[in-house]
Amino acid sequence: MAEKPKLALYWAASCGGCEIATVNLHEKLLDLDAAFDFMFCPCLLDTKKKDIEALPDGAIAVTLFNGALRTEENMEMARLLRRKSRLLVAFGSCAKGGCVPALANLTSKDDLLKTIYLDSPSLDNPEGIIPSGTTAFTEGDIHLTPLLGRVKHLAQEGDVDYFVPGCPPEPHQIWNVIEAILSDTLPAKGSTVGCGTLTVCDDCDRTKEEKRIPAFRRSYEFYPDAQACLLEQGLLCMGIATRNGCGAPCTKANMPCTGCYGAPDGVSDQGAKMVAALGSVMDIGDTTGLSEEAIAARVAGFLATIPDYAGMFYKYTLASSTLGGRVGSKK
Repeated sequence: MAEKPKLALYWAASCGGCEIATVNLHEKLLDLDAAFDFMFCPCLLDTKKKDIEALPDGAIAVTLFNGALRTEENMEMARLLRRKSRLLVAFGSCAKGGCVPALANLTSKDDLLKTIYLDSPSLDNPEGIIPSGTTAFTEGDIHLTPLLGRVKHLAQEGDVDYFVPGCPPEPHQIWNVIEAILSDTLPAKGSTVGCGTLTVCDDCDRTKEEKRIPAFRRSYEFYPDAQACLLEQGLLCMGIATRNGCGAPCTKANMPCTGCYGAPDGVSDQGAKMVAALGSVMDIGDTTGLSEEAIAARVAGFLATIPDYAGMFYKYTLASSTLGGRVGSKK
């Protein structure tokens, strides 16, 4: 019996959602097992790092690498799995664009640790202890891997063959990628797969009337019309700046798209695309006879209804964006 190709699924700085999405292949997991030797997944299997190190380079057919690079250990595993894998896939939004972990690039790691371990109102830490590299116990020392100065996405550390978007990727799209690998029908190296090429708006069946809005509202403030465009109702829906392929489950559930599939084809910066799109929906009233200062004040008032620019526009893509983070936040 021929040896099955090896498949690895690794998590770095992530939440485990990509593993859950993979389990949600349901009965197709049997097909996956029939096609691959699923041999490395820290969440599900007991294979150790040393077992991967012992493999010849290129021994793993495919590694689905999810999670951003937050620690030195994340970087080390990214390099190791690149060497050992014939195909390295950035699997999910964290690996593809940094996702929520990369919002840490808006502050320094020292300020981040201070906020978490000293300033959090829900924490009881009277001794003011912040985790350090090594902590001594009677039973032995515990060594924590150092944080990097800045969160990176996978392609910032090495060569990536393919990118699968989503937080997490939709199971049907995961299977589409697996089938493309098995049938050797993958597109050119470097392509984004398991998705569409247009926007979520193209998949959304809500009625669009090109209405302008005077301000944004939060989803808890009103009950949106289940048929009308959410953006035109004043909800900050990222569908206009987000790649399709998910099936628009959020808008079908009467919730705005948050942008987890990243920028569509031809767009290099998802946040910049969304900011540009705001001009098509912003209603600041009749500006006839108003001074530039008065017009600017109306625009500022409109923008003030957006509670968190970075968290709204770059929730999934800050590490891969033109900005990358706040200037001076690398320490």
